[in-house]
Amino acid sequence: MFLSTNLHLFAIDSGRAGQNRLRMSNPSDQASSRREFLKTSGKIGAVSALAGVALPHVHAAGDSTLSVALVGCGGRGSGAVVDALSNKTGPIRLTAMADVYKDKLDNSYRALSRGPVATKVEVAEDKQFLGFDGYKHAMDALKPGDIVILTTPLAFRWVHFQYAIQKGLNVFMEKPVTADGPSSRRMLKLGEEASARNLKVGVGLMSRHSRGLQELYKRIQDGEIGDIIAMRGYRMHGPVGSAFSTKYPGKPSELMWQIRNFHSFLWASGGCYSDFYIHIVDHLSWMKNGWPVKAQALGGRHYRTAPDGQTFVDQNFDSYAVEYTFADGSKFFFDGRCMNGCNDIYSSYIHGSKGSAVASRSGDCGLPSSIHKGQNFDRSSALWTSEVKPDERNPYVNEWNALIDAIRNDKPYNEVKRGVDASVTCSMGRMAAHTGQEITFEQMLNHEHEYAPGIENWTAESAAPVRADADGKYPIPTPGVVKNNEYEPTKA
Repeated sequence: MFLSTNLHLFAIDSGRAGQNRLRMSNPSDQASSRREFLKTSGKIGAVSALAGVALPHVHAAGDSTLSVALVGCGGRGSGAVVDALSNKTGPIRLTAMADVYKDKLDNSYRALSRGPVATKVEVAEDKQFLGFDGYKHAMDALKPGDIVILTTPLAFRWVHFQYAIQKGLNVFMEKPVTADGPSSRRMLKLGEEASARNLKVGVGLMSRHSRGLQELYKRIQDGEIGDIIAMRGYRMHGPVGSAFSTKYPGKPSELMWQIRNFHSFLWASGGCYSDFYIHIVDHLSWMKNGWPVKAQALGGRHYRTAPDGQTFVDQNFDSYAVEYTFADGSKFFFDGRCMNGCNDIYSSYIHGSKGSAVASRSGDCGLPSSIHKGQNFDRSSALWTSEVKPDERNPYVNEWNALIDAIRNDKPYNEVKRGVDASVTCSMGRMAAHTGQEITFEQMLNHEHEYAPGIENWTAESAAPVRADADGKYPIPTPGVVKNNEYEPTKA
């Protein structure tokens, strides 16, 4: 959400990090990514109150139009709309939009209404909602069984998801879905509630909808590379998104400024670690058929000034090196870096007792995947290379096809637990680096530090959950000094 925008349907080709080549969005092109669309550089207890909500009407195949509402009109949400409206299984249209920023909503509407799905964009002016309560109005404009797309910064996810369940709506939500323990536990309960209401929920972790990775997973489970001994994942390139921010300029409100620069703040995105690295963390854990049980890590803030000399004030490290350990003792090493002038690597690998595999050749889930004899990845060692039909090469479209098929044909479909588990795994690694401690999955899931307390009652003038000091700097991780939290919480 809330990335800077363009007036046309463009996406950044993220296949090679740092090149930032603008290209037209193409649903059949796996390099086209909704994640980069338009980018230019009463809590748990309240769930029980939903018990009286009737099960929604299920849209049987082709019998009615599915209406879609978009909550969070930045690049990710706008790209998800294109993927959703590209579905060919029956009539579907975008009928409502909401955001806290007028320019985000206006630019998204303008781009969508002029792009490849323009004929399916039917958002009247009175169905374009602004403000922190806009999500309610957008969902109120739908009928039970319709779809809401939730693509705001992650801290709002549980609030919006809870209301969607109350309204009987199917949901597509962007990743990550949580950044702290309390919201993770809350989301797990809400996911169970959604299944009890017969609602279908997709989470934007598209790697598991990559046909190449699906075939690789089957082959690994069939023993083609033997037992997995180690895995390696890398996302290393120059600074992108809003991960590195300079001093708050004094307007709009500090909260609104943090929302626009969400990658800079752990409460809003989980920082660059969670938001950028979750796809590789997810698909390598999938290949292992489980989640790591603990992590220890390194990280640092090497460059703290912008090219113009201003000081960066965000909460991110600019390099991370995390060692994840699975229950059987095998390892998964992840390296992340946001620095210019360094060796760029953006790919993932699996080492087994009988051979090895390339999971993602380039990017979050770049085709082709391959299996090799030995532990080198040259062409001469390749034993199998994935082949995918042209119309199935885009995992973003594949995941929407799966979700809408489940909605129209009333199939069980709920990716919330996987979304939470992937988010907790990222937070575990991030917290290990930020504290200098070994962190277990259970510690992260059950941690009590809530990064955005009271978010369900926020307005544009609410106090930000982290606030700048007299020098304009925000609380940052200090490994070995602050050991029990990722940073010193802001005092009320």
